[in-house]
Amino acid sequence: MTLPTSTGPLAGLRVIDISTVVAAPFAAALLADYGADVVKVEMPQGGDALRALAPHKDGVPLWWKVTNRGKKGVTLDLRQPRGRELLGEMVAGADVLVENFRPGTLDRWGISAEWLHSINPRLTILRMTGFGQTGPYRDRPGFARVFEAMSGFTQICGEEGRMPVHMGYPIADAVGGLFGAVGILSALLKLRSDPAARGQEIDCSITEAMLRTLEFLPIEYDQLGAVRTRSGNRSQYAAPGNIYATRDGRHASIAASTQSIFERLCVALDLGELPGDARFETNAQRVKNRDALDLIIGEAIGQLDLDELRARLDAHEVGFSPIYDAADIFADPQFRAREALVSVPDSELGAVRMQCVVPRFSATPCAVRHAGPAHGEHNEEVYGALGVDAGELQRLREQRVI
Repeated sequence: MTLPTSTGPLAGLRVIDISTVVAAPFAAALLADYGADVVKVEMPQGGDALRALAPHKDGVPLWWKVTNRGKKGVTLDLRQPRGRELLGEMVAGADVLVENFRPGTLDRWGISAEWLHSINPRLTILRMTGFGQTGPYRDRPGFARVFEAMSGFTQICGEEGRMPVHMGYPIADAVGGLFGAVGILSALLKLRSDPAARGQEIDCSITEAMLRTLEFLPIEYDQLGAVRTRSGNRSQYAAPGNIYATRDGRHASIAASTQSIFERLCVALDLGELPGDARFETNAQRVKNRDALDLIIGEAIGQLDLDELRARLDAHEVGFSPIYDAADIFADPQFRAREALVSVPDSELGAVRMQCVVPRFSATPCAVRHAGPAHGEHNEEVYGALGVDAGELQRLREQRVI
């Protein structure tokens, strides 16, 4: 498969991704989205554990196709001396290395930061782990649910008075990946501004990334002694803010976060008298009396089909959205108009549709060049560029180095 030339803002940036599963590979995929040349390294036997996670089509892992899109895929056993040598040859021409092994693992394989920087002093190294490179939990294993629970995120998810609820998607992995990508770009900016600077290590804890996204929860406890917990679908900061059922069995999410929006919502629902009710005159009063308010709003919405509700709210400029599933996303005219879902070439499935590159750049447009590679798909191309001929490639396969 011939890969299109990148025009993204990171075109020319060279990245080696030796990480596994989701969070760190997600960070590397964002760099690929923006034009970087990313080489994804997997173990020869079995490959990345993400390949085993559902969903699959005819044995082909679909999640893998998105998390590793835009990357060239090679196999390499980093534990073997020749594997380490080949990694060193790739690192010599790279700008970034992304890894998420437990602290000390790469050191035991002879792949220390000192060794990497002896080859390439300006190499930026992202180390993505659950808890960071230091502290008593540094060696603990974990996955997104662990990090979400420990950060306090899971504690605020679920219905009031009932047990906490995990989301159906490992959001901590995406959040950690975003922070990892921002960290890499920040380090690269420092290198660009200082030609004498050396590459640095970036210690990115996924648990800390989740904690950072929760914004005011720590300061609320620090200053007020308050421990925020679950409120179901209700907004804890403004009312009305909830998910409401329509007459035709659909659901709509509505948030009247300002006074003017609340007043327009009331007009749209033929409830023009509500803003004058002493219980609902201000947001603070509405939050205090949200049980009564939700009953009134919910009853009014329950008398309307979704299309009628949409027309009324659009006419009065009240923001809302039906609760979409994947089929709704594919059919939505806004997503279609902006081509939020794009067709991407794939060596195994032919063509697949997935999310576009976010955000969009006016002068350096980006594109998803291809879906995640097959296991070892680019071995010949990548190792050939290092001077490894066909005979040695065969020997490396026989020795299970690649």
